Amino acid sequence: MSPTEPANEPDTAPDADTGPASDTDADAVTLVTGGTGTLGRALVGRLLAAGRPVRLLSRHPRPAADRRPYEWAVGDLRTGAGLDDALFAGVGTIAHCATTNGRGDVEATRRLTGAAVAAGGDPHLVYISIVGIDRVPLGYYRAKLAAEAVVEESGLPWTVQRTTQFHSLVARLTVAQKRLPAVLTLSGVSFQPIDVGEVADRLVELAAGQPAGHAPDLGGPQIRSAADLTRATLRAAGRRRLVVPLRLPGALMAELRAGGNLTPGRADGRITYDDYLAARTAHLKRDARAGRGPGITAPGA
Repeated sequence: MSPTEPANEPDTAPDADTGPASDTDADAVTLVTGGTGTLGRALVGRLLAAGRPVRLLSRHPRPAADRRPYEWAVGDLRTGAGLDDALFAGVGTIAHCATTNGRGDVEATRRLTGAAVAAGGDPHLVYISIVGIDRVPLGYYRAKLAAEAVVEESGLPWTVQRTTQFHSLVARLTVAQKRLPAVLTLSGVSFQPIDVGEVADRLVELAAGQPAGHAPDLGGPQIRSAADLTRATLRAAGRRRLVVPLRLPGALMAELRAGGNLTPGRADGRITYDDYLAARTAHLKRDARAGRGPGITAPGA
């Protein structure tokens, strides 16, 4: 299982969902970066359900079929294109969910915060991050930690929310190994997956509140071994394969085995991985038939 979560995926319309009502200025716009990704879609749906004005930032033009009641702004955090004063007009909160899954996160965050400051406003910046980025020696994690520092030093009021991996990542990165007689997994490594909707709910709450600095970590309700999660995914997909845990060397694996990616004291999620699988069984079986079903995963995949 990979300890990374790509939050920015190909553009699709954000999910419809329900969410808690906000107690902040009802006219203030929430600018969402990465609003077409896994987390961004869930967040936008909940903000709209709560009656919050939303402006979604995307590199791509708005799909013609998208009639949802939010604004769509075209801009690129990688280059700075489109990050003008108009983008931040009326914005009270920035929910920064976009990621490049690498070092580009730091410069993208610096461009976003710099443009927001230059626009003359004082929006509350809410940044999504990952549990363990200060412990697990992974390149992507180092970039996220550096991006956190950019947020902290931006001069904007800010909140950082670290979470464990999403259920969808655990399932998606369980990729079939069609040429191997068994499914390989990571020995001694555990994960604490969380439902993306619950993370979105937390971000709605944070966006509605006062800047909190580093908010308490948010983790899934259960800590389970990589092998156990792989077996559960195989069962849900209707696949019968031998699961072989491998003990890999290196500082990264040692820190994962030590639980550096976990937050056992903040297991606040309610939706378990089995709950997630039960809701996704048909999709998992379809992917398995297509040769996209469960198998080995590796950190940083």
